[in-house]
Amino acid sequence: MKQEYDIIIIGSGISGLAAAHFLKKLKADVSVLLLEKGDRAGGAIKSFRQNGFLAEWGPHGFLDNVPESREILHDTGLDKEAQQAPLGDFYRYVCHQGKLVALPQKPQKLLTTPLLTISEKLRLLGDFRIKPLKEDQNIGRWAARRFGRGVLPLVDAALTGTFAGDYQRLSIDAVMPGLRRLEIEHGSVLRGLKRKAKNKKNKALPAMNNFPQGLERLVEVLQKDKKIIFNCPVEQLAYHDNKWRITTERKNFSTPKLVMALPVNGALPLLAQLETPPLIAIPLARIFNVVMGFTDRAEIPYGFGYLAPEKENRFTLGAMFSSHMFPDRAPQGHVLLEALVGGRRHPEKLKLDDEEIVSRVYDDLRQLIKLPEPPVFVKVLRPESGIPQLEMDHPRLLAWRQRLEEKYPDLYISGFGWDGISINDMTKSARRKAEAIVAGKRKTTEKVPVKPVYF
Repeated sequence: MKQEYDIIIIGSGISGLAAAHFLKKLKADVSVLLLEKGDRAGGAIKSFRQNGFLAEWGPHGFLDNVPESREILHDTGLDKEAQQAPLGDFYRYVCHQGKLVALPQKPQKLLTTPLLTISEKLRLLGDFRIKPLKEDQNIGRWAARRFGRGVLPLVDAALTGTFAGDYQRLSIDAVMPGLRRLEIEHGSVLRGLKRKAKNKKNKALPAMNNFPQGLERLVEVLQKDKKIIFNCPVEQLAYHDNKWRITTERKNFSTPKLVMALPVNGALPLLAQLETPPLIAIPLARIFNVVMGFTDRAEIPYGFGYLAPEKENRFTLGAMFSSHMFPDRAPQGHVLLEALVGGRRHPEKLKLDDEEIVSRVYDDLRQLIKLPEPPVFVKVLRPESGIPQLEMDHPRLLAWRQRLEEKYPDLYISGFGWDGISINDMTKSARRKAEAIVAGKRKTTEKVPVKPVYF
């Protein structure tokens, strides 16, 4: 049995749901079908609720500084539900020499922060005189060359917080192409940022969005009125007579336009049926979320949480002070911490049993935070999915994707790990794909924006 739709989207994570949303908004009469191999939509976005505590299996929110994500909130009415934790109101901490030190909230506070020595602060200015290298570099090499080795623990913390990754492996061209463009155009990152700031009207820090029911509320609303077939993994792709033929265990489908909205490693085996990719798969960083509830006697610093650079030799990558960020994440009289374990450099920690993980996380946390009592609630969340790592081969993979889309003009490839890993990255990419489908052509001159780094 064959069924035909105007557009078929493979994958119902946030990339697929956002693409379907924008397609229906831009062209209401278009028929869109999503094929999902699992039994639920949302991909890595999943909320956890138990005993009055509310935590997240995957991402913990998204910043409000991307128009495409704000558009979705406005379209769905979720802007009226969203809880916001402004970065300007909350400190972020770094573990430094065994203590939590607040990150500077304003540039002028860099002058007094103990996170850098006087000579390391002066070395930052070396960026003005160092010529850019055209070739790709890992982020550690790039940052040390431009700003000095003193910044590497801060770079490490930032990339731990976003990718749970290794800054000596991640590609600067893949992770921050906008910043690289700024560096090459102006000969200096600081010079480019200074000139860019002159043209920027709103210099306020963004806010983190979540919802009273958890981030899964976004998935719940986006999947409404969408045609999704669950438990329907795609087995084969073929392109004949200007139509995509999609084979699944349950049914065969055809469509003139196909959106591949799977995470990179889910998409590559299917795309390999069209043309051999340069990589079989990209590395993933898996992390466990150790949810810990304490009584309010715990003296948790005010702020978002902290991150620990590798040089600090901590068991825990960092922790989020969740009940500071958003209300009602813990029962009355209690507070909630969510500690992260594992990552690209320490997959061996994920082999430990729950009791060992909880014990070592608690020992780690109470060296940094005053916790007079053991946790009254614990849960180790072990998601199967991992965070795609945009390492040194990633630009080559993106070039291959571009060639494949040029070869098959009715193929649109987005999803977790192609153009970034944040919800904002995926909604932005989904909007571009939807616009291209409706317009019948892709934008070729679009500049990659400079993506700010927030710890």
